[in-house]
Amino acid sequence: MQVSGTWRLTARVFLPFAVGYYLSYLFRTINALIASHLSSDTGFGTADLGLLTSVYFLVFATAQIPVGILLDRFGPRRVQSVLLLLAAAGAGLFAVSTSFLSLLIARAMIGLGVAAALTAGLKAIILWFPRERVALLNGYMIMLGSLGAVTATAPLEHLLTWMSWRQLFEILAATTGGTAILIYVVAPERGIVPLIASTPATLSSVFRDPRFWRMAPLSATCVGSAWSLQGLWASPWLTDVEGLDRSRLVRQLFMMSIVLSAGAWLFGITVHHIKRRGIGAETILALVTVLFIAAELALILRAPLPSILPWSVVAIVGTATVVSFAVISDYFPPELAGRANGALNVLHFGWAFLVQSATGPILEQWPANDGHRPVQAYQVAFGLSVALQIAALVWFVLPSRRSFSSWMSSILFFKPADVSYAVESVGLYEDSVILVPPDDDAEW
Repeated sequence: MQVSGTWRLTARVFLPFAVGYYLSYLFRTINALIASHLSSDTGFGTADLGLLTSVYFLVFATAQIPVGILLDRFGPRRVQSVLLLLAAAGAGLFAVSTSFLSLLIARAMIGLGVAAALTAGLKAIILWFPRERVALLNGYMIMLGSLGAVTATAPLEHLLTWMSWRQLFEILAATTGGTAILIYVVAPERGIVPLIASTPATLSSVFRDPRFWRMAPLSATCVGSAWSLQGLWASPWLTDVEGLDRSRLVRQLFMMSIVLSAGAWLFGITVHHIKRRGIGAETILALVTVLFIAAELALILRAPLPSILPWSVVAIVGTATVVSFAVISDYFPPELAGRANGALNVLHFGWAFLVQSATGPILEQWPANDGHRPVQAYQVAFGLSVALQIAALVWFVLPSRRSFSSWMSSILFFKPADVSYAVESVGLYEDSVILVPPDDDAEW
């Protein structure tokens, strides 16, 4: 029965990998909630806290390309289960660590352990579900995963009223380990048939295309900055600048996370309808950037607006990867889209690390008064990020971008990519796997 088979696939493939991505998002954003607890218990300064939180993004970005190769070779079931065990060990170490170095190592282990959370889930969907359902299930995967950001606000704040952050991480370690075992036990395997082509595809096919370098800085500076702000620096801003007490702070973070969860669905619907009208996804990316810069300027200039409005824009921009990947799909053929998305994701997480780790030392240039930094410190730190976003936007829209891209390509001994190359479809499972209809007769 097809309906029964679909439910079996949902239970054995979609839901376990969705839980893994949920935990990834929870680990990414939880430090914003426990920042004050970490500072009071360990005595860490602002710079220490920024580095401790941002190392997640550094390790995550570094792991993207190797993880993609492992997923191609061994499949999502084995890769995801092994990596989640590493994340569980990292969470356990984080729970018992007392020194900055051990906490830093634990946070790095968590980042590496969840590095395949989204890509493994998306590849599992491609492997087991009909092609016409892939886009819809991808959207549901991202939406459900981003609920981890929702959990890392009011729900966990209630838990922290009767347990310590260390006990909370012990629970997260056990949950992550259990999810790793669940994926390994219940998720099915499917053989991959490698394809052979005359010209194998490599990352240089993406990196030598000037169009990639035209949009990648814009996407990275916006998405990475949004992740950095929501993942850590929104909490100190709302406390030091807006003067929110703990309950109002958690309530606003909760509202931002709700907006974040809906953002991926909203962008997906918008891209779908606008592209049907012949408007490219580039236009949406530029408009999102303008809106993001306006929201940041409203915060920096202390515009007379409820702070939830600009901070909600910040949260929404954190899901603009949906738009960025739509732009990539316009630039590259399907055979190169997987590699291009991976390369862009490296820049997203790399930029998030740079912004999150650099903001702390900038803030510490101003003395704290009763533990609170002055508004000028945040204005300078946030303003530098906005200046780089404006520069990336100018580079994106000016006609002179092409001449500079060509010049950069020539000095790197690159030449523009020919998207008509015959390539080896290693990155996309649609081209390398024979799909079986999801019914009760499917072999598990």
